[in-house]
Amino acid sequence: MAKRPTTASDASAQAKDAAKPRAPRKPGRPTSAKTAKPKAKAQAKAAPKPQTPPQPESPAPANAMADQQALIETLSMNLAKAAMTAQAAIAEAALSQADRPAALSPDPFNVAPAMTAVMTSLAARPDRLFAAQADLFNRYMDLWSSTARRAAGEEVAPAPADKRFKDPAWSENPMFDVMRRSYLATSDWMNGLVASADDVDPMTRRRAEFFTKLLTDAFSPSNFLASNPVALKALAETNGESLVKGMQNFAADMERGGGKLKISQADYGRFKVGENVATAPGQVVWRDELFELIQFDAATDRQRATPLLIFPPWINKYYILDLQPENSMIRWLSAQGFTVFVCSWVNPDRDKADFGFDDYLEKGVYRAVEKVLDQTGANHVNTVGYCIGGTLLGGALAHMAARGDARVSAATFFAAQHDFAQAGDLLLFTDEHWLNEIEQQMDAAGGVLPGAAMADTFNALRANDLIWSFFVSNYLMGKAPPAFDLLFWNADQTRMPKRLHMDYLRSMYGKNALATGAFDMGGERIDLSKVRIPLYFQASREDHIAPMNSVYRSARAFSGADVTLTLAGSGHIAGVVNPPGANKYQHWINPALPATLAEWQSGAAEHPGSWWPHWADWLHEKSGGWVPARDPAKGRLKPVEPAPGAYVKVKS
Repeated sequence: MAKRPTTASDASAQAKDAAKPRAPRKPGRPTSAKTAKPKAKAQAKAAPKPQTPPQPESPAPANAMADQQALIETLSMNLAKAAMTAQAAIAEAALSQADRPAALSPDPFNVAPAMTAVMTSLAARPDRLFAAQADLFNRYMDLWSSTARRAAGEEVAPAPADKRFKDPAWSENPMFDVMRRSYLATSDWMNGLVASADDVDPMTRRRAEFFTKLLTDAFSPSNFLASNPVALKALAETNGESLVKGMQNFAADMERGGGKLKISQADYGRFKVGENVATAPGQVVWRDELFELIQFDAATDRQRATPLLIFPPWINKYYILDLQPENSMIRWLSAQGFTVFVCSWVNPDRDKADFGFDDYLEKGVYRAVEKVLDQTGANHVNTVGYCIGGTLLGGALAHMAARGDARVSAATFFAAQHDFAQAGDLLLFTDEHWLNEIEQQMDAAGGVLPGAAMADTFNALRANDLIWSFFVSNYLMGKAPPAFDLLFWNADQTRMPKRLHMDYLRSMYGKNALATGAFDMGGERIDLSKVRIPLYFQASREDHIAPMNSVYRSARAFSGADVTLTLAGSGHIAGVVNPPGANKYQHWINPALPATLAEWQSGAAEHPGSWWPHWADWLHEKSGGWVPARDPAKGRLKPVEPAPGAYVKVKS
């Protein structure tokens, strides 16, 4: 008879039985492999005791299902909440905009004619179009090939570096990696195609290039929730809470913009002017309708005899030079032994609509120089002009030269332009079509340009950094804006008088009148070559507002002066506000000033860190001997109120 196969449970039972100690066998008892049939009584005695009924299985799977269901419900509720928040914000914005006039022009930047010219040029060159199509085909063949090799386990070359896709999630998931590579290939091809239209007016082509890049930047997969793996990961990890917070941020920005999206770039509630920014001690020693003159406290026992007067741009507030104690140029200059004054411009309203360059010259530069000399008893003053403040200062120095006024003994320019022939992408915003548009905007606002209008223009110059990065972080990721002092200042814009601003755009950008000797100011024809005092120019290598080549050309426009130029690393702000203690970036020095920037760079020596010490050495040589430290409260002018004054606190 065949034996029953031994099962796993049988084997286990046998193993247990074998492990039990057995009673000794009685002698004479036969040994047999067969099991004797026990009697009924014996069977009853030998019957095993009833076992405990089997326990029910662990409830873990049921609990897991319940937890999963709760997570799905939470995610669904958060997605619905996010959608309702966004819809409510959009509906509120639509209502707030309903009674406002329609846009003055459907194409305020005159892009359509530029794109038409470029497309017409390309259509007239079929060979170029065929070559472009072949190029795009080859790019996608390369993409297909690298994707197939990666799927087969091979190593492929990394995608082009782009900080929008720096998170590992973009390369870890093959689908998002292909999406990223496809976008980069297509956008690069499209921008290159527009740039290849070489038989088009250069400014027209440049306009088309600029707005094509704006378009391709906007369509980056990183800007959409469904195609951004980092945002999707945050959505999953928070059960949709990140999107709820993002839509709350979106709604708050819509409300802050009065129905228009005004993306927050910083945690504005974390900073307050005069409390944790603009805190350098000092006194407002003069106030009139155009500016407050602030004299800052001495930080040394002795100071240089010649005071230093700073003219910041009137389109921003002066405290870019006094953000935090550790990056305050004003505090640093005081610590070097200079008597520092700053012209804190008024935030103009409708009553200043007719103020122009003549007003800012006579009531601004000349009056500020006069008051500094009155306050200190000095015979001369050194001056600084930053950005557009430097443009005004350059014209004022030429005006002084024409009048024989020698009260300014040396001047410094931070990222300032006087020759606008190569003024960068801002030239795109100064054609007559756009100028007419902006003039109508200013008329509608009562004769001033709202601060937000200029901020939008500057943001467009660096859309990925100043628009889309915050769009992704604030709305798709649901993060709170950073507590960043520089971005807080960047959003604290000022208004601009219509007459001054339109003259600046038309005369400087449109006609390059200042550099060509065709600009009149204060009753004089301005000739920059007549300036004879020592000048120090600072340019920044990555400046998108005052490009380094434009600043270099401006330095050479002062052909009659002894000019020293330094090129700093970084951009328009970080290149200037770079304290030595930060040990960041670098700068280049070349005592010569050859015909081109390229020649200057080839002969320049690179130095690590800030350019401030080099400038301070130059400034010390131009600032006379040492005098006892000056107390702002003990000068000839009566203090009005402590720094930072009142004008800097006025919001637009």
